[in-house]
Amino acid sequence: MSNVEPLKDNRPRLPKPNWLRVKAPTSPGYHSTKNLMRELKLHTVCEEAACPNIGECWSQKHATMMILGDICTRACAFCNVKTGRPGAVDASEPEHVGEAVKSLGLRHVVLTSVDRDDLEDGGAAHWVAVIKAVRAASPKTTIEILTPDFRKKMGCVDLVAAAKPDVYNHNLETVPRLYRKIRASARYYTSLRLLERVKEIDPLMFTKSGIMVGLGEEKEEVLQVMDDMRAANVDFLTIGQYLQPTPRHAAVERFVSPDEFAEYERIARVKGFLMVSASPLTRSSYHADSDFARLREARQNG
Repeated sequence: MSNVEPLKDNRPRLPKPNWLRVKAPTSPGYHSTKNLMRELKLHTVCEEAACPNIGECWSQKHATMMILGDICTRACAFCNVKTGRPGAVDASEPEHVGEAVKSLGLRHVVLTSVDRDDLEDGGAAHWVAVIKAVRAASPKTTIEILTPDFRKKMGCVDLVAAAKPDVYNHNLETVPRLYRKIRASARYYTSLRLLERVKEIDPLMFTKSGIMVGLGEEKEEVLQVMDDMRAANVDFLTIGQYLQPTPRHAAVERFVSPDEFAEYERIARVKGFLMVSASPLTRSSYHADSDFARLREARQNG
């Protein structure tokens, strides 16, 4: 049960514009992917975070698996994942994730997790076990990880990065000014430092980060975040529209138009990001397989 505090202003939700409307998932591929996740007792951020792209992605057998359980130790105001006291770590999960990747025939897999502040290493050793299991089960699959910040847990980022994922993603989520409201348990510069540290460990590893817009940020603040990411040598940027999961979560301040997203993408490319995905429906793992293929090609041709 989430412990996100209810909104105090009781504002009605803004109506979604047409460009944010998606069809309900009905395809055979969607149901096949869902059944496999159930059989292997795996959680997905697609479901837990109520992603609007689940129908499209699952119909193509692209599922973002969420490891270390489905209960997070934090309660961010934007996130729909349950908050509370997590259970024990499932020792069989790495094997099941590897089996799922092999069964789905994934060329590229995105893995994420809940925050596990209750664990001494924040779940870092489990992350390493999952990466190794995927490599063993499906050696040709490229691996993209989206990790927590491992705040106040020394050495965890080093341990996970040493397992050599192909892409290390950690989202900044929003601009620094909004952290206290939107991401109160995290620190902007801690997250930025994580991305910088990954590059120190392996300068050739691709790094990635993303933010949501529509939370009350100003354009100049978004551009400053881009500059901060580039200073940390982040390769790939995602920008998507924040959508309010429930009335208990932070309200949408406005819906950013497709033209504004196109402008953010143009500016980000000028600033030097190798790959940029900016659109109302962009999420960290949306089209990540094709994006990574282009990212790797850009590096090889660079």
